[in-house]
Amino acid sequence: MTRVLVVDDEPQLLRALRINLSARGYDVETAATAVAALDLAASKRPDIVILDLGLPDLDGGEVIAGLRGWSSVPILVLSGRTDSADKVDALDAGADDYLTKPFAMDELLARLRALDRRAVHADEVLQVQLGDIVVDLGAHQVLRNPGADDARPIGLTPTEWAILEILLRHPGKLVSQQQLLTEVWGPGYRDETNYLRYHLAKLRRKLEVDTAHPRYLLTEAGMGYRYQP
Repeated sequence: MTRVLVVDDEPQLLRALRINLSARGYDVETAATAVAALDLAASKRPDIVILDLGLPDLDGGEVIAGLRGWSSVPILVLSGRTDSADKVDALDAGADDYLTKPFAMDELLARLRALDRRAVHADEVLQVQLGDIVVDLGAHQVLRNPGADDARPIGLTPTEWAILEILLRHPGKLVSQQQLLTEVWGPGYRDETNYLRYHLAKLRRKLEVDTAHPRYLLTEAGMGYRYQP
């Protein structure tokens, strides 16, 4: 059973999430303050943390930093802050995903399932299937129709490979533009978002069936990119 820690200072929302998540088989703990959340995270060791940024004692960003000091637990930020800068700051601090209030329960559950899959399989990812394409992360190789008579490699540039590998190693996770730019090009390129648009377009032409409606390499406008398994 997946253990979820929900952190929010709205009693009605805490109660609603406890009921809805428990009904779907999650083991739910709740906290209304940052201090209580950090204590529960240390004692209960949840598999996923759902975190509001506007807590009464500490900012949610400080909670993320506190958790990241010793844990890689997936963190889904659930917040009424809609400014893209707040979202980027949370993702750069170590959050794995960001959902804005108000939200649909179906979307929240889908995000939780994606984070749960990532938590279970993050250390096991060697090969990723994208339709009829297999990306072998160990061999640094991309093949279309592997094992078939018409199997053929797909050539990626080093930059395309670097971007793709980061996304594939974080299935379901929203990876911020700044994280991708920093990891691929370096800290001096954090504002060069046009680089990402250019290379993601090239990757989609090579890996997606319909580049106008990508299935695997998704864009979160103004925030980042996501590999959707």
